[in-house]
Amino acid sequence: MNAFKGTGVALVTPFLEDRQVDFPSLERLIHHVIAGGVDYLVLLGTTGESATLTSTEKAEVLKACVEYNKGRVPLMLGLGGNATQKLIDEIEQTDFYGVAGLLSVSPYYNKPTQDGIIAHYRALADASPVPLVLYNIPGRTMSNLTATTTLTLSHHPNIVGIKEASGNLEQCMQIAASMPKDFLLLSGDDLLTKPIQSIGGSGVISVLANALPATFKTLIEEDGSSSIQAAFSLLKLNGLMYEEGNPVGIKNLLLHLGIIQTDQVRLPLLRASQSLSEKIRLATPQ
Repeated sequence: MNAFKGTGVALVTPFLEDRQVDFPSLERLIHHVIAGGVDYLVLLGTTGESATLTSTEKAEVLKACVEYNKGRVPLMLGLGGNATQKLIDEIEQTDFYGVAGLLSVSPYYNKPTQDGIIAHYRALADASPVPLVLYNIPGRTMSNLTATTTLTLSHHPNIVGIKEASGNLEQCMQIAASMPKDFLLLSGDDLLTKPIQSIGGSGVISVLANALPATFKTLIEEDGSSSIQAAFSLLKLNGLMYEEGNPVGIKNLLLHLGIIQTDQVRLPLLRASQSLSEKIRLATPQ
């Protein structure tokens, strides 16, 4: 699955002041990240505020991204939840034209057993018309995909990788040590991209790449000091991105860079406070 190696960007969904989708800003953002060297786009994930978009809006955003992308890079669609049959129904109702892969977060809130998680993902993978990437983020789901679970699922013919955002490097090493040759271990944490790459990871699905795609291109594709310095350059900004919730920080950074026209988000999130916005402005690369 070379389509999903390198830098994937977890796209924000820009909003106007009235919190309606800002399609001109979305188009501008897509051109920015592709020009900066990202390898693929990830649509309608957490960073895209999928939790507060209606089904109609999701379909409109997907259609717009396919149009704006113009086939330049692969598209991965975020589609997750904690009701397996409901997700299967959504998969069957989704137009996958222009979509090369599916990213699905581990079931949240109901805290299934590892066997339940395996059964859930196998059912989704059987139903999906495109390859499926697992997404492990225990900080949001309150449930961890263990290395054993990931490795079990890695042998399903339609499960091709995992976005690992557990922050547990030992777990990532356990996956890397035993995963099939073509399985993709993708960092779900911008700051851990380099360490995960060093143990056999295939890249990152990044929040900061919305604003700094060229930095991630250097980080992943270059060797030696330039790559390390690119990784270190993220230190000032990374924590600020999550201080008031995601995508509050990255939208504010994109506003400072002039890529989107407002940093509006949808309730229950609030746009960046004046204090946070000033800290982001001071940390923004000139």
